[in-house]
Amino acid sequence: MPYERERKNTEEPAYDMMVQDFRCRRTIGERVETEDRPAPIPPPSAGPARRRIKLVIAYDGTDYHGWQIQPGLPTVQGMLCAAATAVLRRPTHVQGASRTDAGVHARGQVAVIDTTGPVAVDRLPVALNNRLPRDIVVVAAQEVGPDFDVMADVTRKAYRYTIHTGRLRPVHGIRFWWHFPAPLAVETMRAAARHLVGTHDFRSFAVAVEDGQDTVRTVFRCDVARGADGDPDRITLDVEGDGFLPHMVRIMAGTLIDIGRGHWRPEHMADILAARTRAAAGHLAPACGLCLEWIRYRERAGEPSMPL
Repeated sequence: MPYERERKNTEEPAYDMMVQDFRCRRTIGERVETEDRPAPIPPPSAGPARRRIKLVIAYDGTDYHGWQIQPGLPTVQGMLCAAATAVLRRPTHVQGASRTDAGVHARGQVAVIDTTGPVAVDRLPVALNNRLPRDIVVVAAQEVGPDFDVMADVTRKAYRYTIHTGRLRPVHGIRFWWHFPAPLAVETMRAAARHLVGTHDFRSFAVAVEDGQDTVRTVFRCDVARGADGDPDRITLDVEGDGFLPHMVRIMAGTLIDIGRGHWRPEHMADILAARTRAAAGHLAPACGLCLEWIRYRERAGEPSMPL
C-alpha cells in the first residue's frame, strides 16, 4: 500500500504581509512554539480601548497550504486575516493556537484578534463568515481578558485520525479520511495504543525536531475504534494530549496501521518509544485523515467556556 512520502520542511516561513502592521509568528507542527506570543494588551491610553476576541474556527484543509501564512499560497490564516481586516476596516492579524499542516482539517481551531473597533462580538462570526470561503467558518466568538494567551494557556488538545478500509474509495468522505483498502486488526491496534498513554519522550513520533527541543509530552487518551457513524469500514484514532510534536499524530496513526497489518506485535510500541529515533516508528499517514477536534484552556474567572 503506498504511503505519503515524508517531506521535511526546513525553511523558515516567509510572510507576505497584507499590511505592515501584521506581525506573523513561527509555529512548529501540532504543538505550537513561538518566537513572539501575542503581547498583553497595554493599559488604556487616550485612544480607544483595545479588546481581545477569541474565535473558534472550523475548516476543510484540503485546498490550503496549512494554517500559517505563506507568500503567494492560500492558507487558512491568510483567509482569516483578510476577512478580519475587511470587517474591522483596519489591518488585523489573526493569531492561531495551533498550526495545522497542508491538507489537515479542524473542527475546533482557536484564534485571537486584537481590535479597537466597536464591533459587537455576537455579530462578528456572521460578519467574518460573509467574507470567508465556504470551506472556512467561524463557529463562535468571545471577548476575553487582555492577558489571555491563545498558545500558553492551552491545557489539552484533541485530534482524530480517520481511516476507511472498504474496497471502494469513499467518495463522500475522501477529503477527510485516508482510504486504506485492507483489513486491520483493531483489537491489536487498540492494545498497542495503550502504550502511548502517559508521559513519554515522543521523539520517535516526530520530524523536524530542533536541537534542544523538549520532546516529552503527556497523552491522556489514545483510543482506536471501528464503526464510526455505523460504518464497519471506518476506523478512528482519537488522541488527547497536552501538546503535540510535528507530525506526531500522523506518525502514531501510520505506526498503528503497521501493527494492525501484523508488521509488529502490540508490545513493540514500547520499544519504539524507548528508541527515541524517528527510524524506529512506522509510516507517516497522509494529512487528509487528520482533524483538530478541540482545544481546551485553563479556566479564568468571569470567562464562560465557548461552544464548539
